Amino acid sequence: MVNETNLEELKSVQEHIQELSELLIQVVDDGASIGFMPPMTYSEAEQYWNHVLDPNVILFVATINGQLVGTVQLHLCSKQNGLHRAEIAKLMTHPQFRKRGTARLLMQLAEERAKKEDRSLLVLDTREGDPSNHLYSSLGFIQAGRIPDFAQSANGSLDATIIYYKLLS
Repeated sequence: MVNETNLEELKSVQEHIQELSELLIQVVDDGASIGFMPPMTYSEAEQYWNHVLDPNVILFVATINGQLVGTVQLHLCSKQNGLHRAEIAKLMTHPQFRKRGTARLLMQLAEERAKKEDRSLLVLDTREGDPSNHLYSSLGFIQAGRIPDFAQSANGSLDATIIYYKLLS
């Protein structure tokens, strides 16, 4: 069976709500720092997805052999002084499908869409020490700073976050 990654933009989450919710639970329970604490319930995940889309949020998903294995969001800034920028949010890949280039493909797709939306600056943040730091650096994102004690982990420790940016040509 071919393990081809397919990428698409979702205009509605309803058709994929179960898969999206299960993905979110998997990555949160695996320790991802994306705003939630483990253990995550299905109802919490479903509630999140039911409220994620709005006109300034673009949601991309990745599937392999028909299974949803990753997502990323592009948040278009709607402030008058920020119409040139967007934020990358909630990049996640199912733990069983990591190290296959899915996150990189999702990030590249989000960047291309940002350019089509006439955005010249991308920003994001991620927990210090997470593998995603290497991905963002390899994609040309530049570390802008570090905020200590930004997010609490499941073990109660407070972790720093790293702020990244990328100027788009």
